[in-house]
Amino acid sequence: MTTTDTQDAEQHGHHGPHGYSEQKDAHLKRLRRIEGQIRGLQRMVDEDVYCIDILTQVSASTKAIQAFALSLLEEHLRHCVAAAAEEGGAELEGKVAEATAAIARLLRS
Repeated sequence: MTTTDTQDAEQHGHHGPHGYSEQKDAHLKRLRRIEGQIRGLQRMVDEDVYCIDILTQVSASTKAIQAFALSLLEEHLRHCVAAAAEEGGAELEGKVAEATAAIARLLRS
């Protein structure tokens, strides 16, 4: 881990197991499936597939990424935010602000 990574981890409280750690294998499997969908899009373009068919696959890929993001967000709330709620104060305020910013980014995407 670089000095910057260490500083970033300290700033965001990234120490110990993350909320997604118990589901890590399932998440990796899901991400590999999404990666396959994206590679499929590349093949479709390479093979000059009809635009609407490609857009349909883009929609499916987008939904898969959004579902992954929501799952990760739920785990963050259950693990990281819940742990911060036990501590209260600035730790809780920071985690709530961080989660709110992440939700806002998801809504913009």
